[in-house]
Amino acid sequence: MAPSIYHLTKALESSSFVPGMRYRDGNIILTACHYIIKLCQKDDKVISLLQQLNDSVKYGSTVNDHSFTILLSSFVTELQVFFKVPNSKSTILNPIERLAVFIDFLLEMFENVQNYIFPQEDSFSCQTELKFFITFLGDKPASQRTSFEEKKNVLTDIEAVANDVGSFLYSFFLVDQIHFMREFRKGWALNGILIKIEKVKEKIKEHCTASSWNMLTPKTTVVSLFLLDSLLDDLNVLMIQKYERSIDVKDQIRTIHEELKLLRVFFEDMEVQQHPEFEGFLRETSDIAYEVLYILTSYAPVWYLNLRLPQLLENIKLLRMPLEKLNNYLTEQASSENIVVDFRAEANRIPGMLKDAENPSQKVSSEAQTPSIQEDIFVGFDDEVKEITDILLGNRKEQQIISIWGMPGLGKTTLAKKIYSDDIIVQSFYKRALCVISKTYDKKSTLIAILMSMSSLEKDELSKFDEDTLGGKLYQSLCGEGIRYLIILDDIWEDVWSDLRRYFPENRSGSRILFTTRFQNIGFQASIVRNLRFLTDDECWKLLHIKVFHNVPCPLELVDIEKKIAINCDGLPLAVVVIAAVLANMKKNKTKWEEVAESLSAHISKDNKCMKILELSYNHLPMHLKPCFLYFGAFEEDREIPVRKLISLWVAEGFLEKVKQKNSNVVSYGYLTDLISRGPVLVGKRSYDGGVKTCYVHDLLREMCLAIAEKDNFMKVIQDQLPIYVPHHRLSILSRSITPFSRPFGLHVRSLLGYLPEPSRFIFSNMELVKVLDLSTGWSQGTKIEKLDLLRFLRVSAMPSSIGICRNLEYLFIDTMEKGELPNIIFQMVKLRRVHFEGKLSWREREIVGESFQINNLEAFSSFIIKDENDMKILRCSPFLRRLKCKLSSVGNPSNNPYFYPTLNFLNHLESLSMLSEIYGIISNLISLPLTLKRLTLTDFRLNSKEMEMIRELPELEVLKLENCTIEDYQWNPNEGEFKQLRFLKIDRMKRVELNVSSDHFPRLEQLVLTRFETAIPSSLGDIPTLVKIEVKWCNKQVEESALRILEEQKDNGNEWLKVIIISSER
Repeated sequence: MAPSIYHLTKALESSSFVPGMRYRDGNIILTACHYIIKLCQKDDKVISLLQQLNDSVKYGSTVNDHSFTILLSSFVTELQVFFKVPNSKSTILNPIERLAVFIDFLLEMFENVQNYIFPQEDSFSCQTELKFFITFLGDKPASQRTSFEEKKNVLTDIEAVANDVGSFLYSFFLVDQIHFMREFRKGWALNGILIKIEKVKEKIKEHCTASSWNMLTPKTTVVSLFLLDSLLDDLNVLMIQKYERSIDVKDQIRTIHEELKLLRVFFEDMEVQQHPEFEGFLRETSDIAYEVLYILTSYAPVWYLNLRLPQLLENIKLLRMPLEKLNNYLTEQASSENIVVDFRAEANRIPGMLKDAENPSQKVSSEAQTPSIQEDIFVGFDDEVKEITDILLGNRKEQQIISIWGMPGLGKTTLAKKIYSDDIIVQSFYKRALCVISKTYDKKSTLIAILMSMSSLEKDELSKFDEDTLGGKLYQSLCGEGIRYLIILDDIWEDVWSDLRRYFPENRSGSRILFTTRFQNIGFQASIVRNLRFLTDDECWKLLHIKVFHNVPCPLELVDIEKKIAINCDGLPLAVVVIAAVLANMKKNKTKWEEVAESLSAHISKDNKCMKILELSYNHLPMHLKPCFLYFGAFEEDREIPVRKLISLWVAEGFLEKVKQKNSNVVSYGYLTDLISRGPVLVGKRSYDGGVKTCYVHDLLREMCLAIAEKDNFMKVIQDQLPIYVPHHRLSILSRSITPFSRPFGLHVRSLLGYLPEPSRFIFSNMELVKVLDLSTGWSQGTKIEKLDLLRFLRVSAMPSSIGICRNLEYLFIDTMEKGELPNIIFQMVKLRRVHFEGKLSWREREIVGESFQINNLEAFSSFIIKDENDMKILRCSPFLRRLKCKLSSVGNPSNNPYFYPTLNFLNHLESLSMLSEIYGIISNLISLPLTLKRLTLTDFRLNSKEMEMIRELPELEVLKLENCTIEDYQWNPNEGEFKQLRFLKIDRMKRVELNVSSDHFPRLEQLVLTRFETAIPSSLGDIPTLVKIEVKWCNKQVEESALRILEEQKDNGNEWLKVIIISSER
């Protein structure tokens, strides 16, 4: 665990001058501090001094105090050793990594002392050359003729220069004014270093001409044809945009691009995904493509490109030769004998061919049918469910705490969810909440989640409060007389209950607290403790059979194998479900099933049985689904992931196949449903039509994701302290304790996700390959983006001032509650697909009369403020919009300025429209709506009969949500034959409106949701044959009783499928 220097950081950040140190503000010291923290062990002397400095400030000292100055002087003395390349004892990094990390530190120091160096031209030149050294260290020259001594000499020379620069920068910490003036005002120190750098560059040229040195370029075994397609797209972008003026380099890039495309054709012809022996060729090709992209996006001068690009082209040609040979051989063999060729056997017969290890994914049949997505199937534990339900519903008035504990994968969460959603539980508890705690307990998030489950409060509103205020609100909501509540806290890892219990009052109403945990000692905090058992062999067999065959009889030749596989799952439900998904996607072939059974038996005899089974399931995934699945490790444990965000990230990463005439969202959703049907991905929430809104993976599967992703250089997930060097393609930072000035460093990082305090300080200095930036915190308004030529996905907390240079950006998310202005350039970015703005960002304060915009490719846009005709210009240039969320806002003085109401019928592709009217107290005017609409949400509208008729006659409308709207004369009088396609109707806060409706008016309605509604539901609505659910939330007794009356009437008529859910209003 890194030492905390929170107090020291605050003190130095607020100080522009530190006594006793020439031209040094606090940021210079902090930069060195954070480098040291990442490099050193916690028991090192310098770390102890750092902790003393922090404690000194914590207990009242200031930077001007004598005691602080003495401590700081000792610390500066210890600093000197860190301005030289670290030795092998101080870090586990290899020599090249150590050198690259040190040079990155020097560049960061240059950023802080830039204004104190004269002449500045020498400073800029030195930084440019250091960036090239980093480029060289991260590259992988690939010829086969350089001796070890020659390689060592190049490293030694670069290290010597780096140490000279380190000594130069350390001198900024010196107190002696005479020494300072002598060394720096003359500027000779950097000039001498630049002369040495030129000599080193000459050696690098010689080395690159004949080299066999594997540098830092990471290899990954997670590959697919579609990832290779994405790399080719990136290469094409660089050729067209970055090297347009460099004719010689551009021609070389074009040749490399064409050669790689030819290899891509070979792979497709050989059907790589059905014959995994070719994965090795695909890996080598992808590695070469990564190398090309790396040197093209780094700080490589033209002379270096002219050395390296021909070498890489030669490597591609060498790789193509055996591929052509193998392809021709197999084609001739297949055509002459007219038989199916054993590709692996034939490949191994040809001398020099790549011989891959056995890959379990070959067991997956290309003819396997993807089963339909199923809800959780519950087998076993019937007695346990009854026992716990009886305890929850018991007559004891005192608050009771029940704990279910057991090892991961036993089904604790599934059991808790089943009990929570049981009809009798829903009816018996006035308030209910189910909250997942997980390993990373966050008190505020937990309190918000519980409050949202039991009230109409929104997350944005609750997030404004601190923990104590939230806890008080929770207590007040539960302490009323007669309030019986049920709280389920799932997956507790630590003593969370003692931290939360004061918010759950003992009101002697029979309230219950239930929590699940994998730890017995935590479970013993409860008054009633139950250890969840393992499934019996028969229960395992039954669960396996249902998952694989869906109650269809198992073929006789497979029955014994099915039993054997079930028994080898050792009573663990998660293992059964995972193996069932593998079997369901294979041919029902005895030989193949025996192979799985044999693998399972071998794995099950080892330690950590469940993890081995999970790895087996991963190995059986098709190649194109593996990166999609591993990406789940980037998200926090037990957190449901919004599907729209997930598939946007997949598209930006390049995981998807490009299918003509098919939207990428459709393709990615198909991948997701495939992963769900295969078992590793679970459904969180569904939409009205059964579609998946959120998803997640079991925590054990996530652990497997993390292990495989890190081993294969696919992704590194940070859950505590940042490492000093990241050798992976993707970096996800889930720790929220990363301190300011801590910057990740990795030469080959292509995606950066998670939490960073000040990402704008460093991202663009060492991560030019980045395609995805999904950052939750720390982005300053007006921050510039530089050199991110390949950026596809950007989510930050403030609008970057130079957003227009991101010409390849496809997804833009700005999460901020601050007031700001959106630049016009956004709508000139023709590759943007989805744009989302939160908070108070307005479209523009200035007028744009006469300004024109080119046609863009936006498919989704929220939230767009429409004030006048100028705003409509944007929408008219967005003809491909499918989803639009907008606000209608007034302009000028309401007394003399007419309100503007948009005409939207020109949006011929629009399927989803959400509109909020901010024109309070004025009758709205819906002039027209697109006939293509499937989903419509209106908020704060006053609707007249003509507008209601317009809505009713939308021919494709499936979802209608009316929130805080009023209807003329407070009467809703639809006509027969309208709302022909409506399947989901939500009415929220429509006061005094009477529903004069019957089953004839909504012939296909499936769900009705009434929130804070005041008039009774007509009984005739219960006669709609398609209606399956009525939800009543926070309504009055009249509405609740009418819903229950409909339920009873339908049960009397034999309707057993209608479900009524009532969440009562506040008492």
